[in-house]
Amino acid sequence: SRGIKSPAVRRRPGNSPRRQLTLVPLTLAVLQIVGGVLYLLMGGDLLVRGAMALARTARISPIVVGLTVVALGTSAPELVVTLQAAIGGYPEIAIANVIGSNIANVLLVMSVPALIYPMACDQPSARVDAVFMLVVMGVFYVMCLDGVISRSDGFLLLAGLVLFLAMQARTEWASDPGPGGRGDLPMILGLPTKRGTIALLILAGIIMLPVGADLLIDGAIGLGESFGIPNQVMGLTVIAVSTSVPELATTLVAAWKRQADVAVGNVIGSNILNILGITGAASLASLRELEVSSHFLTLDIPLMFASAAILTIVLFRKAAIGQRLGGAMLGLYLMYIFLLVSARV
Repeated sequence: SRGIKSPAVRRRPGNSPRRQLTLVPLTLAVLQIVGGVLYLLMGGDLLVRGAMALARTARISPIVVGLTVVALGTSAPELVVTLQAAIGGYPEIAIANVIGSNIANVLLVMSVPALIYPMACDQPSARVDAVFMLVVMGVFYVMCLDGVISRSDGFLLLAGLVLFLAMQARTEWASDPGPGGRGDLPMILGLPTKRGTIALLILAGIIMLPVGADLLIDGAIGLGESFGIPNQVMGLTVIAVSTSVPELATTLVAAWKRQADVAVGNVIGSNILNILGITGAASLASLRELEVSSHFLTLDIPLMFASAAILTIVLFRKAAIGQRLGGAMLGLYLMYIFLLVSARV
């Protein structure tokens, strides 16, 4: 891994990294991670609210808003963190965050709410999107075989994102309930109406997101350096789970309100957006090609594909993710984290 040495961790001659751990750098790293997550959550929420209020003021269709602002809102942490990592010279964190987030979205985000209420989705569009998700992951794996995600790969991924959004737009327009069908959305979200307030929300979100990304990346690198854990593992675990918090929160609320369709759609859409949009944007923003570790090809990407395949099979069988399957998925995720950390420390 290409992690930097944290200045807070000073190594003494003859001491191993594990014996040098002090309370101050560990506490600082944890505080940075917690603060980064909070900034990402608040920044994403403020940006979405401000953008939706601006769209309502400009009389933009709710369908367009849902396909762009809301979809990007829950993925804003992944987007900003991945871009910051790519631009900052940590390509292993950029790729690891995308892969780790997709694994967490299925095995963690779908399993925890299933322990509360069975997650069942019988929407034909969800099955189509799930198949598209598997195709996208297959293409992504092929792109990673040569060890890099190039700029040309990034253009292809972004082209795929345009195709996906076009598919979603066609589906949404076909099922549009008509004027007034979503009239209660602004009231539920409590969107502002004054232009000054709208601009303030958008500006605050734009400022808080990169600040949160910097804190999260610095904290994860510092924590990894303290324990001798590579940046790749931190990207697959701490950073991936942290940036998946919005998806987890959305899915928990959907499960509590018995809205499984929303939860499943949120996970599938986020997984597709992570690969097509976030990886594509990061490959273009990075000063060099995004390097793909061989470890990703042998364990992490296959598990990402397998977890997505499990969700797809459940959808086609029109079954529910209940407590038993949810517990098994959660157990698999915890086992993966344990093997990941123990094998690469």
